[in-house]
Amino acid sequence: MTDQQDKTAYLAAQLDDLKSQGLFNRIRTIESPMDGHVVIEGRELLNFCANNYLGLANHPRLKEAAKRAIDTYGIGPGAVRTIAGTMTLHDQLEKRLAHFKGAEAVITLQSGFTANLATIPALVGPGDVIFSDRLNHASIIDGCRLSRATIVAYDHASVADLRQKISQTTEYNRRLIVTDGVFSMDGDIAPLPEIYAVAQEHNILLMVDDAHGEGVLGRSGRGIVDHFDLHGKVDVEVGTMSKAFGVVGGIVAGSQVIVDWIRQRGRPFLFSSAMTVPDAAACLEAVDLLEESDELVQRLWQNARFLKSEMTTLGFDVGHSTTPIIPLMLGEAELAQRFSRQLFEQGVFAMAIAFPTVPKGLARIRIMNTAAHSQDDLEQALAVFESVGKACGVIQ
Repeated sequence: MTDQQDKTAYLAAQLDDLKSQGLFNRIRTIESPMDGHVVIEGRELLNFCANNYLGLANHPRLKEAAKRAIDTYGIGPGAVRTIAGTMTLHDQLEKRLAHFKGAEAVITLQSGFTANLATIPALVGPGDVIFSDRLNHASIIDGCRLSRATIVAYDHASVADLRQKISQTTEYNRRLIVTDGVFSMDGDIAPLPEIYAVAQEHNILLMVDDAHGEGVLGRSGRGIVDHFDLHGKVDVEVGTMSKAFGVVGGIVAGSQVIVDWIRQRGRPFLFSSAMTVPDAAACLEAVDLLEESDELVQRLWQNARFLKSEMTTLGFDVGHSTTPIIPLMLGEAELAQRFSRQLFEQGVFAMAIAFPTVPKGLARIRIMNTAAHSQDDLEQALAVFESVGKACGVIQ
C-alpha cells in the first residue's frame, strides 16, 4: 500500500460500505441536450430526473440569446464584480428580475446554493438566532452553520411548533425565520402566510428559499411570494435560475437595503466571479418568455395533475405533494435502486433518492415531469412504471 493509499484507506472503506448498503450514487452521463428525452449509453430514454420544469434548458430562444451575447460581450466576467466591475447584462438581468418578482431589488449570484451561503451569514451572526424548518435544503443548513448563529429547528411546516420554539428562545440579538418554499423531496409547500403572521407578530426577519417555486408557482411562474400575494411582506426571497429557468444562477430578492447589504457583505458575491455572459443572456430570455405567456407553466401543471392521478390509480404511494414534484415512496434504498435500474432498462430515466438526501427508510424515486413531456411521453412512462412496480412487488 502506498502512502497515498494509506491516507485514504478510511475513505475507500466508507465507499465500500455505501455500496453494500445501496447508497453509492452512480451518476449517469448525458450524451444529448437536457430535455424531455435524453440519450444515455447510446439509448434514448424518457427523462424524469431533471428540474427543467418548463423545458427551457434546450429552448431555441435561450440558445440564440446566449450565442448573440457571446458575439457582443465574450464569455466570462473576468473577476468578481466588486473588482472588475459589473457587466451590462448583469444589471439588466437584476432589474428585469426585480420587476418580474415584484421586489424593490435583486442581486444575482453563481447558484441558488451560493445565494443562501451569501444571504444568511450576511443577515445574522454570533449571538443571533435562526428558526429553521427541519426539512430545509442543505444550502440553507450550510448557510445557517456558516453564520455561527444559534440554530433552532422547528418541526416541518408546523406553525404551532415554530411559535413554541420562539417562545422558548429568550437569548438573542437578532432573529431570522427561514424556510424552503417548495420542499424538493416531498413536493409540499410551506404555509408561508401563517409563517409571515408569526414573523410579523414577533418582529422577526423572514426568508424563503423559492428554488422549486420559481417558474412553477404564482402568475407565469413568479414564485411563492406572488402565489400567496405576500409582496413587500416576505423580507428575503432566494431563488435559482438552474431549474425552471433552465440555465444557472442564484437570485436574492428583497428591499433595496437588504440587497445593498448583501453586495457589501455576501461572501460568495465578494469573492467569486459572476454568472457568465451566455448564462445571464439566456436568463434574460427566460424572463421574456415567462412575461409573454404562461403557456409553459400551464402545461407543466396539466402534466403534473395527469401523472399524479394516474400513478395513484395504479396503486403507488406518491406522498402528499401539492406541486409537480411526485415522490414515488419505496422505503428501502436497495428497492429504490433496483426500481430505478429496471426503469432504465425499459427506457425511463428516473433516479433513486436515498439517505443522506432523505431520511433512512424513506427512499424513493422522485419523478420530475416537465412541460417538455408530451401526453404520449406520459402514457409511455406510466406503462413502464406499472410494469416495474409489479415486477418489484410495489403494486399488484
